[in-house]
Amino acid sequence: MSLRIIMVETTHPGNIGAAARVMANMGLSELRLVSPRIFPDPAATARAAGADEILERVQIFPSLEGAVADCGCVIGATARRRSLAWPLLDSEQAASRLVTESERTTCALVFGPEACGLSNAQLDLCHAHLRIDVNEAFPSLNVATAIAIMAYELRKQSASAVPTTPPQSADAMAPMTMGEFDQLIKHLERVLNRTAFLAGPRIRLVRKLRRLLLQGVQSSQEVNILRGVLTSLEYALQDSPEDEQVNKKTPT
Repeated sequence: MSLRIIMVETTHPGNIGAAARVMANMGLSELRLVSPRIFPDPAATARAAGADEILERVQIFPSLEGAVADCGCVIGATARRRSLAWPLLDSEQAASRLVTESERTTCALVFGPEACGLSNAQLDLCHAHLRIDVNEAFPSLNVATAIAIMAYELRKQSASAVPTTPPQSADAMAPMTMGEFDQLIKHLERVLNRTAFLAGPRIRLVRKLRRLLLQGVQSSQEVNILRGVLTSLEYALQDSPEDEQVNKKTPT
């Protein structure tokens, strides 16, 4: 299974070690860290209880954007209700989607800091959100425990998964990575900055556009088509009447 567990801004190194241990238990091996407070650390090694190989292979990134750039399916865990609608999955649904998607692309399951979880900006980098069903009277769930629950679900789903037939045209259907998608969004923002569209509540508009496109754009080919459209719009805007008026007023 092509799946990465990503821990963002983890404050206690013992949680990293505990996550590595349960990953080894359940047959997962790829752990990425985003700006951990302390790592490596003896507490992580002790809690790993022999899962040293996973800790030795850990990759550390300065941002979640970089950690998921090469991933085609990203699911982020959250305990809070969000005002902006986004696909929300329970543990079984999330595991099923990750197992299925991992047959064609690299997947990531993301967990936030112990105290506050993933921020809205970090959740915007995810195709869907995960909410583990817990007692509402005591919803606080340790991050290593959350990873253990999902690692077990992933193992169960992997055992029962039915292999799918890959598409005939691999090039045409090459899955989009989150890095490609982020470049598309930046390109879109650059073009829209030249129009009046982002004159309103900018951050919320961009988040809604991101959500809309993230659910519809699936392949690298589709990203390239949309970026081609945006490039043609950029050329058209350069020759717009407004630009011509500016050029006429500019002294030679």
